[in-house]
Amino acid sequence: MGEIADKLKGTANETVGKIKRAIGDATDRPDIRAEGDAQEAKGDLQKAKGDVKGVINRI
Repeated sequence: MGEIADKLKGTANETVGKIKRAIGDATDRPDIRAEGDAQEAKGDLQKAKGDVKGVINRI
């Protein structure tokens, strides 16, 4: 995957994670909140991976 694709997937995962976390909070479901936290973290890593690819491509 390329730099932009990684960043887009990362942003999507962050957004879905935040939504899941909010749903978990609203429904008092710690399992859904935990899923949201994990998905948001996955998104952060994907975006970082895209940033690294961008730096490497510019070298």
